[in-house]
Amino acid sequence: MIDQHKHCPMCQTPIPLSEKFCSPKCEQSYIVNQKKIAKSRRTLYIIFAVFIILWLLFTLKGKIGL
Repeated sequence: MIDQHKHCPMCQTPIPLSEKFCSPKCEQSYIVNQKKIAKSRRTLYIIFAVFIILWLLFTLKGKIGL
């Protein structure tokens, strides 16, 4: 029977249930990766908002006389 365990989110190495990562290197890599994901998501939302604003400006241009 295999003892209960979970896997490191970075390298998938089996680790005890009380641990989050198998090593400080994996933990640091995870933090860096999460920061990149957050930055990409923020950039995507900003670009999306700019496109919506531009679309609204062009759509309402004839109606409000801009």
